[in-house]
Amino acid sequence: MSKVTMKDIKKLRDETQAGIMEVKKALEEAKGDEKKAKEILKREGLTKAAKRADKATGEGQIYSYIHNGGRVGAMVEVRCETDFVAKGDVFQKLCKELAMQIVSMNPKNVKDLLKQDYIRDSSKKMEDLVKETSAKVKENIVVSKIVRLNI
Repeated sequence: MSKVTMKDIKKLRDETQAGIMEVKKALEEAKGDEKKAKEILKREGLTKAAKRADKATGEGQIYSYIHNGGRVGAMVEVRCETDFVAKGDVFQKLCKELAMQIVSMNPKNVKDLLKQDYIRDSSKKMEDLVKETSAKVKENIVVSKIVRLNI
């Protein structure tokens, strides 16, 4: 078994935003293999995210994005459990990616949006991006409403 160092833990933690003990456990389970440890963290995070799916989402943000010289734009309502998460960089990035997806791919409703391939990585669906973000911030995240406008 490969010895896991603090340097290894810090590097993987910086990349994944997972907790120190979660990272250490994943690296130990993966015998020091960083790629396998990332897969373990992702799997564990998604499992934990699924357990939070019934938590109330009373906070969040309405995020807007305007593209193409003001000729097309989108608004998306994304909800989470706390205002702390809603104001955080990880959540804000998700909101931006969702709004850009709406502008680019013109989904008809939230269900269609979540089933679409992610414009930056076609190996992922938008619902995967939401679940991954939920796992990172350790809160339930729900995309509530979308609107797309164009001239």
